[in-house]
Amino acid sequence: MHAITIAEPGGPEALVWAEVADPVAGPGEILIDVAAAGVNRADVLQRQGLYDPPPGASPYPGLECAGRVAAVGDGAGDWRVGDEVCALLAGGGYAERVAVPVGQVLPVPAGLDPLTAAALPEVACTVWSNIVMSAGLRSGETLLVHGGGSGIGTMAVQIGKALGARVAVTAGSAEKLARCRELGADVLINYREQDFAEELAGSADVILDIVGARYLARNVRALAQGGRLVVIGLQGGARAELDLRKLLAKRASVMATSLRARPPAEKAAIVAAVREHVWPMLADGRLRPVVDRHLPMREAAEAHRVMEASDHTGKIVLLT
Repeated sequence: MHAITIAEPGGPEALVWAEVADPVAGPGEILIDVAAAGVNRADVLQRQGLYDPPPGASPYPGLECAGRVAAVGDGAGDWRVGDEVCALLAGGGYAERVAVPVGQVLPVPAGLDPLTAAALPEVACTVWSNIVMSAGLRSGETLLVHGGGSGIGTMAVQIGKALGARVAVTAGSAEKLARCRELGADVLINYREQDFAEELAGSADVILDIVGARYLARNVRALAQGGRLVVIGLQGGARAELDLRKLLAKRASVMATSLRARPPAEKAAIVAAVREHVWPMLADGRLRPVVDRHLPMREAAEAHRVMEASDHTGKIVLLT
C-alpha cells in the first residue's frame, strides 16, 4: 500500500507519499480500507518531531479515518468485510489501509458518507470525553470554547448547545465567529480585540482550552464558582504560574488530558460513550460535521500548510 511517511522531522515538505508494507489485522483488530482521514494539530506536531506515536502504534500520521472493513481479526466482534466504518486511531490514518483495535471502531453515522465521517472520531471523542466525562457539563451551565473555529471547536459548540449549555467561543476573525454563531454559539469573542476573562466575568462553568500556558491566568479569572478548566493543547506554551488562592476561592479545578496515549480500554470506553450519546445527535441533525475542504492524501503537505496558517474553519479531510 501507500502511506504518508516522515523520513526526517521538518516542514510540510517532510510528508512523502511512499510505498510501505501492508498492515495486518491482528487478534481483536479490524483492517480498514481508508477512503478518507481527518487532519489534526497532533499530526503537525508529529511531523515536526514533537509528538511521537505511542509504542506499538503505526509510525504514519493520522488519528482518525473512515472507509470500509477489509478484514476482521480473531475476536473482533460482529463487523463484516464491506461494512462502512470510521475509527479513532493512535496513528496510521494517512494511508491506504490501517489496522485498529475493534473497540475504537464506529459505524459511519446514518445519513453520512465515509468522506464526511472521517472528520468525526477524533473531535467527537475529544470533546465528549473532556466536557462531559471529565468536566461534567450540565444543562444551564456556561461552556467557554477556545479556538471555536477549529475542528474541535466547531464540534464543542454543537455538543454544548445540544446539552443545553450557554456557549461562549473565542476566535481570531469575524468570519470564524460568524460560523460559530451559525452553529449555536451565544457569546462571540474576538481574542485579537477582546479579553475573554473580562467578557465572561467569572461565569464560565467549563472551559475547553487548546492554548495552555498563555491563557492559564485568564482562564482561572473566567471560571465561575466550582468551575472546571480542561487543558487539551499547548499552542500557547507549557509553563505558567498558577495562583492557587484564586482556585481555592472559587473551589475550581484544573485538569489536563490527552487522548492518543490512553490505554486501549480507556479509548474503547470513550468510543462506546460517543456511539451511545453523540451518534444519535448526528442521526437526528442536532450535530453536523464541519468540513472546510477535502484534499488528495498525496497533498497532505498542503493540508498542513493550511492548518498551520489557520486558513480553515472546521476540519480538513484527506482522500486516498
